[in-house]
Amino acid sequence: MATSTGEGAAAAPKAWTARFKELPLPLRVLFVTSFVNRAGMFVFPLLAVYLVRSKGLGTAEAGLLISVGSTGLLVGSLLSGPVCDLRGRRDALVAALVLNAVGYLGLGTLDGAPWTYALMLFVALVGMGMFGPAANTLIADLATAEQRPFSYTVSYIGNNLGMGVGPLLGGVAAAYSYHVMFAGNIVVGLLCAVVIRVWVPRDTRTGTAAPKAARGKVRLGGVHGHVLWMVLASFFYVAPLIGLEYALPLAVTTELNASAGLVGVVYTVNSIVVVGLGLQLEKRIARYPIRTLLLVAGVLWALGLAVLDIGFSLAAVLASTVVWTLGEIIASVVVPTYIADHVDEHRVGRFMALNGFVLGLARLVVPFGLGLIWENHGARPVLHTMLVTPLVGIAVFAVLRIRSSTASAPAGPAGSPDPAAPSSASASASVEAGPGPADAVRSGA
Repeated sequence: MATSTGEGAAAAPKAWTARFKELPLPLRVLFVTSFVNRAGMFVFPLLAVYLVRSKGLGTAEAGLLISVGSTGLLVGSLLSGPVCDLRGRRDALVAALVLNAVGYLGLGTLDGAPWTYALMLFVALVGMGMFGPAANTLIADLATAEQRPFSYTVSYIGNNLGMGVGPLLGGVAAAYSYHVMFAGNIVVGLLCAVVIRVWVPRDTRTGTAAPKAARGKVRLGGVHGHVLWMVLASFFYVAPLIGLEYALPLAVTTELNASAGLVGVVYTVNSIVVVGLGLQLEKRIARYPIRTLLLVAGVLWALGLAVLDIGFSLAAVLASTVVWTLGEIIASVVVPTYIADHVDEHRVGRFMALNGFVLGLARLVVPFGLGLIWENHGARPVLHTMLVTPLVGIAVFAVLRIRSSTASAPAGPAGSPDPAAPSSASASASVEAGPGPADAVRSGA
């Protein structure tokens, strides 16, 4: 994370449009295609409806098949790092989109045994799981240390906007025909793959080759151990989000006896907060230490869930959404930025993949765990459990070893640097001054 220094500190803050134009051209292409691809994800939000109404499966059977197929998200997240390392970030992004299209093509056209639907969904979600880590790795490659928080914020906002538009468009397409829904998803994904193939260079790394013995290893200790533990600890801030996706629709419709339409309002409020305050928060993130930001994110998560837990009502649902969304924004920007700032480029893909794996793991574990709690103890213990989760995260981040970003360190005398720690500033300097494809990329050629 970076703060403005020297002459830039006195200058008026740049508009986000100006900052966007300063980003390397492939990143601008990535952000636009990511938004378009997310907006074109018609199938996944309506998958259960499709399996029940079009394929004649029972609701329990459809849920089981979706759970089995969703393991593809975990596999895709783990594959993303090796593919990024072996074939490059561009090829990983293109492969992700093609796999997603192939899986949905089979899901939309095959008429076989139920297990074939789970298999095709698995293939599609392997692609979905690969895309996010590969995109985050490309941002780490091409954005300077000063640009990274802004870049990850723009990526996060674009994905949220796309996911807000996608279900609406998918619903319209499905109302006409499920074949149209699948065709739209497939065509949009393949068009995005073509655009990325044309505009993103194959090799976006600029450093010298890493020793073979050091490539790709992710250890619990060592130089990058602090990054690994942070990524694993971020589970405590991801789990409440997945928990809300599962529990909130059920709680609103069963405990409050309200319309399911209120759940849509929650997502709308979430999107408004992300779009309206995301960039404002990003401007202030660079002023504070990483640990402080993570603790604040946890406090916001806990406050939002406390409002929901203590005063569960329609008003509390909406008020809590505003609060916990702020925590979601901070954590979503800080974690990938920390990875990019502290991991050498030969391991960035692996750590971004691990970050995606944590999200996929939460999607697999949290609904099942909360479902067991709900079935045996009712709805309120589920809300209690979600509230405890960020509190555990706050405790973990309070004691975790966290390094300051070189780029965000305040001006003035500093202590002796850790010779084992990668320097974000030096890495950025090598990217800007070093030879290779990045020179053309950064100039927009």
